[in-house]
Amino acid sequence: MTTQKRPGRQERPGTRERPGTRERLVRSTQELLWERGYVGTSPKAILERADVGQGSMYHHFTGKSDLALAAIRRTAQDMTETAEECLTAPGTAYERIAAYLLRERQVLRGCPIGRMTQDRDVVHSPVLREPLDEMFGWLRGRIAEVLAEGQRRGELAAGLDPVAGAATVAAVVQGGYVLARAADDTAPFDAAVQGVLALLAAQVTPTAD
Repeated sequence: MTTQKRPGRQERPGTRERPGTRERLVRSTQELLWERGYVGTSPKAILERADVGQGSMYHHFTGKSDLALAAIRRTAQDMTETAEECLTAPGTAYERIAAYLLRERQVLRGCPIGRMTQDRDVVHSPVLREPLDEMFGWLRGRIAEVLAEGQRRGELAAGLDPVAGAATVAAVVQGGYVLARAADDTAPFDAAVQGVLALLAAQVTPTAD
């Protein structure tokens, strides 16, 4: 049986770009933004990291800001998917949030999205800041849902405020990154995580043990 190729747009000889150019640009920008921040990431550095020419960059994006936006959105999407895997896993509400807090992280590199909040150019740009606001807003809301679900199942104390609890968890993670980077040691992050887990454990009902 002969496999039929999907019909597609016909391209003139010599006009087809090397496969993966746009993807390499986005991934390289993700890495550089995490390492250097927005201000420290130059178009030249992006082109060198992606191993593409200047013409290719401006074929796909209007400039650095446009490319950075695509990279920030990709990073936010990746982080959302990783968090969702933990928060939808089997187990009690406490166990799922613990899985999110204890997942493997490159702590000393900081949070890829939190890193962007340290750049004035990003924070002062409604367009570049939007993926950050959406990501953090989604995370707080999702954790609040898990905590509320735990209450409905009788796993967590009825007096727990899911919204406040979710805000605390998110703040502890971001604060833990900052403290760890300041000390050049993961210990402050680990201590912060264990602290918030102890607070949540105190809300676990005896019947849920």
